Amino acid sequence: MQLEDVQRVAVLGAGNMGHGIAEVAALAGYDVSLRDINDELVQNGYDQIEWSLGKLAEKDRIGDDEADAALDRVDAFVDLEDALDGADVVVEVVPEKMAIKKDVYDEVVEHAPDEAVFVTNTSSLSITELSEVTDRPERFCGMHFFNPPVRMDLVEVISGKHTSEDTLELIEGLAESMGKTPVRVRKDSPGFIVNRILVPLMNEAAWIVESGDATMEAVDSTTKFDMGLPMGSFELADQVGVDVGYHVLEYMHEVLGDAYRPCPLLGEKVEAEDLGKKTGKGFYDYEDGDGAQIPSDAIDADVRRRLLAVMANETAGLIGNDVADADDIDEAVKLGAGFPDGPAKLADEEGLDTLVETLDALAEETGEARYEATDYLREAAESGGFRGAAGDASDAEGGPAYEVLNVEVDGRVGHVEIDRPHRMNTISGEVLDELAEAIDRLDADDEVRAILLSGAGDRAFSAGADVQSMAAGGADPIHAVELSRQGQQTFGKFEESDKPVVAAIDGYCLGGGMELATAADMRIASERSELGQPELDLGLLPGWGGTQRLARIVGEGRAKEIILTADRYDAETMADYDFVNEVVPDDELDERARELAEQLAGGPPIAQKYTKRAIHAGRTDNEAGLEVEAMGFGHVMNTDDLMEGVTAFMGDGEPEFEGK
Repeated sequence: MQLEDVQRVAVLGAGNMGHGIAEVAALAGYDVSLRDINDELVQNGYDQIEWSLGKLAEKDRIGDDEADAALDRVDAFVDLEDALDGADVVVEVVPEKMAIKKDVYDEVVEHAPDEAVFVTNTSSLSITELSEVTDRPERFCGMHFFNPPVRMDLVEVISGKHTSEDTLELIEGLAESMGKTPVRVRKDSPGFIVNRILVPLMNEAAWIVESGDATMEAVDSTTKFDMGLPMGSFELADQVGVDVGYHVLEYMHEVLGDAYRPCPLLGEKVEAEDLGKKTGKGFYDYEDGDGAQIPSDAIDADVRRRLLAVMANETAGLIGNDVADADDIDEAVKLGAGFPDGPAKLADEEGLDTLVETLDALAEETGEARYEATDYLREAAESGGFRGAAGDASDAEGGPAYEVLNVEVDGRVGHVEIDRPHRMNTISGEVLDELAEAIDRLDADDEVRAILLSGAGDRAFSAGADVQSMAAGGADPIHAVELSRQGQQTFGKFEESDKPVVAAIDGYCLGGGMELATAADMRIASERSELGQPELDLGLLPGWGGTQRLARIVGEGRAKEIILTADRYDAETMADYDFVNEVVPDDELDERARELAEQLAGGPPIAQKYTKRAIHAGRTDNEAGLEVEAMGFGHVMNTDDLMEGVTAFMGDGEPEFEGK
């Protein structure tokens, strides 16, 4: 079967994951059969799809017609035979119990079309074992979506022992057609990639508290504000459900051995039915208490090393057993768990030698199997890290390898894209470092005549500063001052570049993201974009040049309004305020921004340079601006570009400026 042959997707299970997957498939243009065991369950799932589509339309993520068309493609069923009629791909999303899933497949094989491909959304169970109860193990694989499927980009595509390459390629293509990023799990292994990292991390956090080595507050403060993870370890357990992680651990323990023995602290919570947010109480109290109130100043370096060591060991286990390579592991965990960086990169930055020493010391002290360093981790430590020696990193042309940016030169346009869609392209210290290097590199390249600045994905140009990484500095004013200066200087490089800079704004452009856009010469925004400076809502103020540059663009009164109210503004309003030069339909932004950048790249570089310099010099001193203007005017009189422009004008042709 080829991807173009897939017309109907049957989704078995209409719960949170099931109806979410059905919605994603319908939005991608597939006919969908949504099935559950009774009318109430399937109707509730259908109603949730209708509600979600309405919210997407309300937020202008999709059009009203698109929402209606997607809903029309969803049919609800209770009868399994009817649900499977005409299905090309069957997605099973029933409860995470091996016996229940096997019972479902016993029925599915009776009614599914002979050519249909089976996929399971299991988060940890054996793909091979499930496939072997069907009549088509070679056309069976895992397709693990993350919750909520409509928002989360990652899909783990997992091979079972019998899965054919054609099946894996088909399901990877299906995921891409749904707008998702598939990451292949090459071998059937409990927890696959993301849960294989997250669940032992949660378990180790519990063991740290169980042993009295640190408090829960210190663990969560460290994971959230030092390691930069989206939530503290215990906060995440409460969010997902303590029982969910605990049952995955039980399965890992059964299959993989004592290294995955669940911490008694987790078992106690499950036994008491304190399962987290869904029960009102877990590690934090959400009914009678204030929920997860995590201090930002309780960071513990020993906790950090211990958690990173366990995470590095799991990463090494995946790589050494050929489940996935370091790059795929990092991508999966960033997309599926919202990590700022992947576990391989975090471990390399900490130093694998240090982490191996940490594991060895813990193994000697406790005798616990979970601290036994894998052979591959020791090998990687000896070779300089999961990616080898740090100094070897470079791109194909010998330039620096960017971790959080995509930087390319296409013709005469240098394109800088912030590549952190899993974090809404928020700006961290690493982003600032790479932005500074990228603009220096492009400025020095005579072939580059204009610079285009954008954010990866369609949700955010940049939603602002990475607040968690900022909070890691605590209340240290020196750290804050240096962070402010770093951002000011980095964004200043874009403003001061002699080359025209265009910002293509799509989605959220907030806080530090808007300050970055403010440093561009021109700004084009999609209709769905939201812009604003919300810092005062956090008790902060714009610290990366926003108090100065914004006032120069929109005037002092408007700048005060935008900053002091901390409101969000749509693109049309910001165009009325003269901040945005042009607003275009969402699907035309990339083309129009590229067109403008190429137009500017075709201009006379010398005249452009002096034009920018004259405008900038005149901001604070009109006479100085006029002087730079006069000097620039005189300088261009002796250029080949002037003769080229005049000749083309007289001959009614198009000039080809060379910057000479």
